[in-house]
Amino acid sequence: MRIFVFLAALSLQITALAELPLSISISGEAGPYTKERWKADWPGCEFEGGIKDGRVMVTENKWLRVNFATGKIGPEEGGAGWRMPFGKHEAAEMSYTLRFSKDFDFVKGGKLPGLCGGPENVSGGRPANGTNGFSARLMWRKDGRGEAYVYHKNQKGDYGDSFAFPADFRFPTDAPVKVRIAVSMNTLGKRDGALRVWIDEKLLVEHSDMEWRSVNTFGVDGLYFETFHGGGDKSWAPTRSCWVEFAEMRVTK
Repeated sequence: MRIFVFLAALSLQITALAELPLSISISGEAGPYTKERWKADWPGCEFEGGIKDGRVMVTENKWLRVNFATGKIGPEEGGAGWRMPFGKHEAAEMSYTLRFSKDFDFVKGGKLPGLCGGPENVSGGRPANGTNGFSARLMWRKDGRGEAYVYHKNQKGDYGDSFAFPADFRFPTDAPVKVRIAVSMNTLGKRDGALRVWIDEKLLVEHSDMEWRSVNTFGVDGLYFETFHGGGDKSWAPTRSCWVEFAEMRVTK
């Protein structure tokens, strides 16, 4: 009986996983984004930050808004975060539109959504080692500068490597920005994986020498929705109310 229950639960978990192409549709009316609505729109997520604390809402035009808590950092206290699994793929591309609030408080920097893979969440100082997974997110930096922020097998330390956007780049405020992130997995034993980032259809980051993994047990298998200020201490925290909105979030092969 226990085996049957376990297998039934496993079957339900597998069938609940999203598949590609994936398009996130935000349900319900404008207002607070409840945990029930979140579960319906983002099936299969095992954790969340920011939803139950009321920092996420839906706007009148169906954008998902994350309100950052003044003086706080991280997805648990200051922003929002979760990981939505989908099937294993050798390559995937994520796209979305974002908008920073007018007079957004960039401070030292913060995280934006991206792609991930593997059995563990490799972020927050939990380094990638080739067997536990990878993550490829974006960051805003001081004064609206930008970068790709990547946990991968050959990263230099416990925290992710930064691949900066061109020196003259600045994220605008109070204006929509189109983002695309593409990841291709490497052949085992080779540094032939790829990472590419486009902002408003302009290619800003391109690396074709990535080694994401040393085992074949994972590929690109998750949408990593995270946005927060930080950073390892409160010097990264916003000093005034601000938010970022997201729309048209998709993942394709």
